Amino acid sequence: MTARGPALPALGGRGPSYRERVADALRAALIAGELRPGEVYSAPGLAARFGVSATPVREALLDLAKEGLVDAVPNKGYRVTAVSERQLDEYTQVRALIEIPTTAALAGTAGTAALAALRPAAEEIVAAAEAGDLIAYVDADQRFHLGLLALAGNAHLVEVVRDLRRRSRLYGLTALAEQGRLRTSAEEHLELLDALLARDREAVHAVMTRHLGHVRGLWAAP
Repeated sequence: MTARGPALPALGGRGPSYRERVADALRAALIAGELRPGEVYSAPGLAARFGVSATPVREALLDLAKEGLVDAVPNKGYRVTAVSERQLDEYTQVRALIEIPTTAALAGTAGTAALAALRPAAEEIVAAAEAGDLIAYVDADQRFHLGLLALAGNAHLVEVVRDLRRRSRLYGLTALAEQGRLRTSAEEHLELLDALLARDREAVHAVMTRHLGHVRGLWAAP
């Protein structure tokens, strides 16, 4: 592991019910760049940071290995797989093709109550940005966007986007948080939600286009 180590949340607990929570936190750490490509991390080392036993961490790492996010290194741990610039471009292109029109269409189809129910997640994103908690930011961001896409009623579409998001890397979040600039991006979620509730499809399309542009712009910069 690196000397500084990843900034991971303390989850507490020891039972197998923590496996998915640990896996989700690891995925968020990968996306946010808290776990770096090429670095080898041990299950015991990560477990100490999570405040859990090594077993759920080891099981979670096995899940991530099946997803191609980490590779096993015999007798050492797991190495975070690298993602090329071309791969990131391709992931973002596919996401744009799916997410922008789907979200824009929700301006005319999603129920007001269902949209309003997403506001707490949008506010969590802003709070995480203010606190500089990148893992919480990525976690809330994923819940917001996947919850929004779910309103389209296509479960397969949601899973495709979930997989693409897991494979993305947002190394620039650290610098934005340190510079106090992450809140501006975070507030786009509230702007998007307001546009949806106003039934302004053109505004939704514009916000989503700008928002996804950050994935290969501000948020991706190493």
